Amino acid sequence: MPNLKIVYLELPAQQLAASRDFYANLFGWSFQDYGPTYAAFSQSGTEGGLNADPAERTRAPLPVIESQNIEETEQSILKAGGKITLPTFSFPGGRRFHFTDPAGNELAIMQRE
Repeated sequence: MPNLKIVYLELPAQQLAASRDFYANLFGWSFQDYGPTYAAFSQSGTEGGLNADPAERTRAPLPVIESQNIEETEQSILKAGGKITLPTFSFPGGRRFHFTDPAGNELAIMQRE
C-alpha cells in the first residue's frame, strides 16, 4: 500500500460560531462556511474543518487520511484488524469513510474527486 498522509483534521464543535470565532481570533485562521453546521478552516498548517452537526460530529478530533484508491484502502484496513464505523459517503469534493483502529481511535479515509 502506498504511503498515506493525514491531509485534513476535523474538530467537533458544540456551537459553530463560537468555535469559529475562537480559532479566528486566537490563531488567525480563515473559514469557509458549508451550511449552518460546518466550516472549513485554512491558514492553520493543515486544512481542516469544524463540525457542529450533533448527528455527524465525532467525539474527538478526526484525522483524515487521503487515499488514491478508497476501496483498496478500506480492504487493507479490514485485513489489518480495523473496523468500519461509517460507510463510504460523498461530500463536496470527494468521498470518505470512517474506521477505528484496534485501540478505538477513529480516523477517516478520503479520496478526492
